[in-house]
Amino acid sequence: MKPLSFPDPISRPAAGSPARSIEPEIVLDLTRLLSRVRHPTPTGVDRVEMHYARALLARAPERLQFSATHPLGGYGRLDPGAVLRFLDATEWRWREIGQEETRGAAWRHLIAALAGLRPKPVAPPFRPRILLHVSPNALEKPDRVAARLRREHARLICLVHDLIPIAEPGFARIDGPARHARRIATVARQAHGVITNSRATADALAGYLAVSGEPVPPLSVNPLGVTRFVPGTPPIDGPYFLCLGTIEPRKNHLLLLHLWRQFAEDADGAPIPKLVLVGRRGWENQNTFNLLDRCPQLRPHVLELGRVSDRTLAAWLGGASALLMPSFAEGFGLPVAEALAAGIPVIASDLPAHREAGGDVPDYLAPLDGPGWRRRILDYAGPASPARSAQLARMHAAPRRTWEAHVEHALAFAEEIARS
Repeated sequence: MKPLSFPDPISRPAAGSPARSIEPEIVLDLTRLLSRVRHPTPTGVDRVEMHYARALLARAPERLQFSATHPLGGYGRLDPGAVLRFLDATEWRWREIGQEETRGAAWRHLIAALAGLRPKPVAPPFRPRILLHVSPNALEKPDRVAARLRREHARLICLVHDLIPIAEPGFARIDGPARHARRIATVARQAHGVITNSRATADALAGYLAVSGEPVPPLSVNPLGVTRFVPGTPPIDGPYFLCLGTIEPRKNHLLLLHLWRQFAEDADGAPIPKLVLVGRRGWENQNTFNLLDRCPQLRPHVLELGRVSDRTLAAWLGGASALLMPSFAEGFGLPVAEALAAGIPVIASDLPAHREAGGDVPDYLAPLDGPGWRRRILDYAGPASPARSAQLARMHAAPRRTWEAHVEHALAFAEEIARS
C-alpha cells in the first residue's frame, strides 16, 4: 500500500499580504461542556473545548457563534452573553473549587447553566458556515449529526482525539470499541475536514479508515496548545512524584504501585519518595483499587487525591521531582506538555504521542520496563540528580505550543474547507 502522508497545518498569510477571499462563519459546538455541567473538575476533552471557546473569542469574535444540544433536549444557537457567564463560572469552579464544591453550589451552577443556555433557532448563514465539533459527544449518532448539518447549512470539521478504543480494545469499556467505531464512521462519512491532535492520531485514523473502506476526509495535523500552570507552594516537603490522569488500566498505575511497594520493602528505614495520584477512579481496574485500599506497605507512601482544583494541582506540580506517565496508549499526552511548560520534568512511556507532546525533553521508557522506571525514579528523587538536571537544561531550550497558534491553524484549515 502506498504510504499515507498529511500536510502540516496551514499557516495564515503574514501581515500585509492580501486578505483571504473567504472567512467562514464559525459555529463552535459546546455540547460537551454543557453535558458536563454537574462536574466541578475537567477531563482533557473538556479543557480542549474550553480552550477553543476562549481562543476563538479572542481571535474571531465577529464571526463566532455557539451551539449545543441541551441536556434537556433540543439543538440550537446559544446566547453569547449566557455563554460567557457559563465559561467564566466553569473555569472558576475548575480553578478554585474542584471536588470541594458543596451540593448547594453545584445545584446553583447547574440551574443557572440549564436555564441560561436553552437553545434558540438557527438563522440561515450569511456567509459560508463551518460547524466545529471538537469533542466526541454525539458522533455515535449519525442521524443526529446529519440533522444538525441540515439545520446549520454548514460544513463539518471534527477534532479526533484518538483511536484508542478501536486500536487498543483491551483498555476500553466493554462497549467502547463499537461506540467509537460508530463515531469514526460518522466523521468519515459526514465531516468535510478533520483536525487531529497529533501525527500519531492521524496515522491511526487514516490507517483504520483505509482498512475499513471508509472515505478519508482532508486531514490537518495540528498539535494541541499548552496552558502553563504557574507552580504554587508545594503542600509537603521531601521528594515526591506526581501521576496525573484517570485511574484506568491504560494509564498503567499498576506499574507504579508495584514499584512503590518494592521501595517500601527494600527501604530498611531509609526515606522513600512519595507517589501522589491525581485523578478519579475509572473502570475495570480492581487490582489497582485493591492495592490502593488494602496494601499496608503503600499506605504511608502513596497519596490518592482524586479530582482536585487547578490551583491545588499547580501547588502539587510546584514541588514534584517529576511527572510520571507510564501509559500504554495516548492520543496526544497533554499532561506531558503542560508539566514541561510549568518547568516540571517528565518521565514518560515511549509512545509516539508522548514524543510529539514532549519532544526530546522527557526521559522515555517502555511502559513495562520496571527496572528502568525504578532506576530513573530513584535517580530523580536524589537532591543532585544528574538525569533530572540534564532534563531541566533541555527544557529551557524547548519551544512551547500555544492555543493561539493551534486555533490560528484551525481557522486557516476552516477557510480551506469553506473554499473546497
